Amino acid sequence: MKIIGINGSPRKGWNTHTLVAEALKGAGEGGAETELVNLYDLRFTGCISCFACKLQGGPGLGHCAVQDGLKPLLENIEAADGLVIGSPIYWGEATASTRAFLERFLFQYLAYGKERNALLQKRIKTAFIFTGNVPADHLDPMGYRAKFDDYKRVFDRFIGEAQVLIVTETLQVDDYAKYGMTMFDEAARRKRREEIFPLDCKRAFEAGAALART
Repeated sequence: MKIIGINGSPRKGWNTHTLVAEALKGAGEGGAETELVNLYDLRFTGCISCFACKLQGGPGLGHCAVQDGLKPLLENIEAADGLVIGSPIYWGEATASTRAFLERFLFQYLAYGKERNALLQKRIKTAFIFTGNVPADHLDPMGYRAKFDDYKRVFDRFIGEAQVLIVTETLQVDDYAKYGMTMFDEAARRKRREEIFPLDCKRAFEAGAALART
């Protein structure tokens, strides 16, 4: 079994990267082979709407035709059994690189036929990990949970059963005094990092372990 983890954060070693690594650790201890990919190490664009992946009788039906840094990852995912996708939330959305990846990953499998709407020949279970600085009680009124549910619905339909892990009130920087971030309570964030973040890491570990049990 192969599980691929995708870090959609530009910041290595921080919250999202750590949580994706923990999920892969859980999958690994469950017997899966794992691989972690940092999206910001790759050079690629979003979907260019060439429709090569929809060409009837074409060699690329159901597969993205764009030859760039994302192409090998898309091929590796199709050969995998599970997927972990992690992203921080910037301006109410997943990062630009995560969105570009999802455009390319999902659109290649979308069919517009009356008789079928998905070209992926298998099911790939997925764990989403979203991180942000908002408190948990802001997720619903600010529309975050609804957005994450949309990701789950799309994956449930076109890719495979998806689970969503949301991590809130993350520690953003090493020293808040260096930045214009006075609205945040640094002491409270550090306390949460010490006491709550390890529990979040455990949840990520368990999510990865669950993928390995499929």
